[in-house]
Amino acid sequence: MFTLAQARHLVATLRPRVDELIRVRADLAELQTDLAAHGVSALGGRPEVKGLEARLYAILDELRQHGIEVKGVAPVLLDFPGEREGRPVLWCWLEGDTDVRWYHRADCGFAGRRPT
Repeated sequence: MFTLAQARHLVATLRPRVDELIRVRADLAELQTDLAAHGVSALGGRPEVKGLEARLYAILDELRQHGIEVKGVAPVLLDFPGEREGRPVLWCWLEGDTDVRWYHRADCGFAGRRPT
Protein backbone atom coordinates (compact mmCIF):
# COMPACT_ATOMS: atom_id res chain seq x y z
CA MET A 1 0.00 0.00 0.00
CA PHE A 2 1.26 3.43 -0.95
CA THR A 3 0.36 6.84 0.35
CA LEU A 4 0.03 9.53 -2.31
CA ALA A 5 3.35 10.99 -1.15
CA GLN A 6 5.06 7.61 -1.47
CA ALA A 7 3.66 7.08 -4.97
CA ARG A 8 4.87 10.53 -6.01
CA HIS A 9 8.32 9.88 -4.54
CA LEU A 10 8.60 6.52 -6.31
CA VAL A 11 7.60 8.02 -9.67
CA ALA A 12 10.26 10.70 -9.25
CA THR A 13 12.87 8.15 -8.17
CA LEU A 14 12.09 5.70 -10.98
CA ARG A 15 11.65 8.34 -13.67
CA PRO A 16 14.98 7.46 -15.37
CA ARG A 17 13.82 3.83 -15.66
CA VAL A 18 10.46 4.89 -17.09
CA ASP A 19 12.25 7.17 -19.57
CA GLU A 20 14.43 4.21 -20.55
CA LEU A 21 11.30 2.07 -20.97
CA ILE A 22 9.88 4.68 -23.36
CA ARG A 23 13.13 4.78 -25.39
CA VAL A 24 13.35 0.98 -25.57
CA ARG A 25 9.68 0.75 -26.56
CA ALA A 26 10.21 3.27 -29.39
CA ASP A 27 13.38 1.56 -30.65
CA LEU A 28 11.66 -1.81 -30.58
CA ALA A 29 8.64 -0.51 -32.50
CA GLU A 30 10.83 1.14 -35.14
CA LEU A 31 13.07 -1.91 -35.49
CA GLN A 32 10.14 -4.32 -35.83
CA THR A 33 8.42 -2.07 -38.37
CA ASP A 34 11.58 -1.72 -40.48
CA LEU A 35 12.25 -5.46 -40.41
CA ALA A 36 8.66 -6.29 -41.36
CA ALA A 37 8.59 -3.77 -44.21
CA HIS A 38 12.13 -4.00 -45.57
CA GLY A 39 13.85 -6.96 -43.89
CA VAL A 40 16.57 -4.59 -42.68
CA SER A 41 16.92 -1.72 -40.21
CA ALA A 42 19.59 0.74 -39.17
CA LEU A 43 18.80 -0.38 -35.61
CA GLY A 44 19.82 -3.99 -36.29
CA GLY A 45 18.12 -7.30 -36.86
CA ARG A 46 16.51 -10.18 -34.95
CA PRO A 47 19.22 -10.28 -32.24
CA GLU A 48 18.60 -6.60 -31.48
CA VAL A 49 14.84 -7.25 -31.32
CA LYS A 50 15.47 -9.97 -28.74
CA GLY A 51 17.82 -7.70 -26.80
CA LEU A 52 15.32 -4.84 -26.73
CA GLU A 53 12.51 -7.19 -25.71
CA ALA A 54 14.66 -8.52 -22.87
CA ARG A 55 15.49 -4.98 -21.72
CA LEU A 56 11.82 -3.97 -21.85
CA TYR A 57 10.75 -6.96 -19.75
CA ALA A 58 13.59 -6.36 -17.27
CA ILE A 59 12.43 -2.77 -16.70
CA LEU A 60 8.80 -3.89 -16.30
CA ASP A 61 9.89 -6.54 -13.78
CA GLU A 62 11.88 -3.93 -11.86
CA LEU A 63 8.82 -1.66 -11.63
CA ARG A 64 6.66 -4.56 -10.46
CA GLN A 65 9.22 -5.48 -7.78
CA HIS A 66 8.49 -2.09 -6.20
CA GLY A 67 4.81 -3.04 -5.89
CA ILE A 68 3.75 -0.97 -8.88
CA GLU A 69 0.99 -2.32 -11.11
CA VAL A 70 1.97 -1.79 -14.75
CA LYS A 71 -1.32 -1.39 -16.59
CA GLY A 72 0.04 -0.27 -19.95
CA VAL A 73 3.24 0.17 -21.93
CA ALA A 74 2.06 2.35 -24.83
CA PRO A 75 1.36 4.71 -23.21
CA VAL A 76 2.99 3.80 -19.90
CA LEU A 77 0.31 3.55 -17.23
CA LEU A 78 1.29 2.83 -13.63
CA ASP A 79 -0.98 2.23 -10.66
CA PHE A 80 0.04 2.30 -7.00
CA PRO A 81 -2.33 0.51 -4.62
CA GLY A 82 -3.35 2.76 -1.75
CA GLU A 83 -6.20 4.00 0.35
CA ARG A 84 -8.17 7.26 0.29
CA GLU A 85 -10.80 8.09 2.87
CA GLY A 86 -10.86 4.46 3.99
CA ARG A 87 -11.51 3.11 0.51
CA PRO A 88 -9.05 1.11 -1.64
CA VAL A 89 -7.79 3.20 -4.55
CA LEU A 90 -5.07 3.14 -7.14
CA TRP A 91 -2.90 6.24 -7.39
CA CYS A 92 -2.50 6.60 -11.14
CA TRP A 93 0.36 7.91 -13.29
CA LEU A 94 0.06 8.11 -17.07
CA GLU A 95 2.93 8.81 -19.45
CA GLY A 96 3.09 12.56 -19.95
CA ASP A 97 1.93 13.37 -16.41
CA THR A 98 4.43 15.44 -14.45
CA ASP A 99 3.37 13.86 -11.15
CA VAL A 100 0.86 11.43 -9.66
CA ARG A 101 -2.21 13.65 -9.90
CA TRP A 102 -4.98 11.07 -10.38
CA TYR A 103 -6.57 8.19 -8.53
CA HIS A 104 -9.43 5.83 -9.11
CA ARG A 105 -11.25 3.31 -7.01
CA ALA A 106 -9.76 -0.12 -7.44
CA ASP A 107 -13.07 -1.43 -8.75
CA CYS A 108 -13.67 1.39 -11.28
CA GLY A 109 -10.56 1.28 -13.43
CA PHE A 110 -9.15 4.03 -15.62
CA ALA A 111 -12.61 5.35 -16.55
CA GLY A 112 -13.12 6.28 -12.89
CA ARG A 113 -10.02 8.50 -12.68
CA ARG A 114 -10.35 11.60 -10.55
CA PRO A 115 -7.89 14.37 -9.70
CA THR A 116 -6.10 13.93 -6.39
